[in-house]
Amino acid sequence: MTFRIHALPLAPFQPLFALDDPALETLGARRMIADAPHSAPCRISLADADPGERLILLNHRHLDIPSSPYRSEGPIFVREAATEADPGPGVLPDMLSRRLLSARVYDGQGMMTDADVVEGRDLSARLDGWFRHPESVIIHLHTARRGCYMAAAGRA
Repeated sequence: MTFRIHALPLAPFQPLFALDDPALETLGARRMIADAPHSAPCRISLADADPGERLILLNHRHLDIPSSPYRSEGPIFVREAATEADPGPGVLPDMLSRRLLSARVYDGQGMMTDADVVEGRDLSARLDGWFRHPESVIIHLHTARRGCYMAAAGRA
């Protein structure tokens, strides 16, 4: 069994790029500039922003199943120059493979069935293992240290 990493769609975030800083702040968002390599991973392009690149930091609800006690949201970066990523089956974006990740496995009702901390370089094998279990429907990947949502993995 293989997996597929899912990026967030670009369309819901595009209107934010035209807003000025005060308008973004009223939404709880901030315009940022990446200040170091690998410091600002974009959830749409599934790539780290280059130093000097503009991003928007905002809150995003990434698990939105009303009946689930695990509904969850948190901060994400979106590059203003982002294009939607669509990695093929079994392809692990570099922004994931280089980080220590927290993986949370959910069933079809949004109930967590497993979780673990995994080095990004070992993630492919772990995803394949989790998806061998029929109850594993989606796996959310977060940074292990700060807990920020990175991407979702589903069956390919």
